[in-house]
Amino acid sequence: MEKEDIVANVGFLGLGIMGGPMAQHLIGAGHTLTVWSNNGEKAKKFAKDNNATAVATPAEVGRQCQYVFLCVGNTEMSRATVLGKDGIAEGAAKGTLIVDCSTISPSVSKEIHAELAKQGLRFIDAPVTGSKGGAETGTLTFMIGGSKADIAEAMPMFEAMGKQFYHCGGPGLGLHAKVTQNLILAHINSGFNEGLILSTKAGVDPNVMLDIINTTGIKSTITSGKAPLVFAGNFDTTFSVRWLEKDIDLAVDLSHDLSVPVPVTAAVQQQLRAAIAAGYGDEDVWGGIRVYEDLARVKVRTGKS
Repeated sequence: MEKEDIVANVGFLGLGIMGGPMAQHLIGAGHTLTVWSNNGEKAKKFAKDNNATAVATPAEVGRQCQYVFLCVGNTEMSRATVLGKDGIAEGAAKGTLIVDCSTISPSVSKEIHAELAKQGLRFIDAPVTGSKGGAETGTLTFMIGGSKADIAEAMPMFEAMGKQFYHCGGPGLGLHAKVTQNLILAHINSGFNEGLILSTKAGVDPNVMLDIINTTGIKSTITSGKAPLVFAGNFDTTFSVRWLEKDIDLAVDLSHDLSVPVPVTAAVQQQLRAAIAAGYGDEDVWGGIRVYEDLARVKVRTGKS
């Protein structure tokens, strides 16, 4: 397909750590972009810096665009942005395709899909993984729920922002996959924290322990990448403790809905909440290790114990 065939009027709502770079990649692909943020000044600055148009309400985005993407913080933000007063649905013409890249409740996403269908509007859930780095480099992974036809239509825009695309099934199933992925991430993070505290306090050098991890069956690309930052005490945020706890809360809710026991996940959620209570909620997930460090009176830093 030639580029001129895929250029579109695209809306993007939510210009945070993930949304801002994603929107820039859509502009880079040649699309005409209209943006909105809950922080109006952020939207105006983004528009000025990136040759886009900023508007005052989500409804105005819906009114101007045939495709609308959003990436907002939580379930209620998503519901309000799409269906609330001055929401996308108020302004959108029949046939508009709305793509929600937020990580929200799958059941609520299904409700949004059903309500939009009554209004003649199309909806895809397409949460992403890859954190800040993936958003900035355009290498995100999308887990997508919705009709094959709608996904195929949106694919040129997905391809501007990501490299891996998984059609997980019907409405809400992209979110089920994303919640599962973050559940496993949280378990790996918790195991790393407990294990490295245990080995470091015993006297094993953290670098030696990392080499063992990286050359045995428990190797993980996420621990390989994050461990050096932990050892250096660098907890700059790419994905915060607070947002992972929110996603694990979604997982626990789903376990109730599906009658699936998740006892270890429930314990991991409490560990994340402890990190938030300790003041680490807005820092990177891997900074939560400091809760364990404080309790065990040991620092997992290179050359320190």
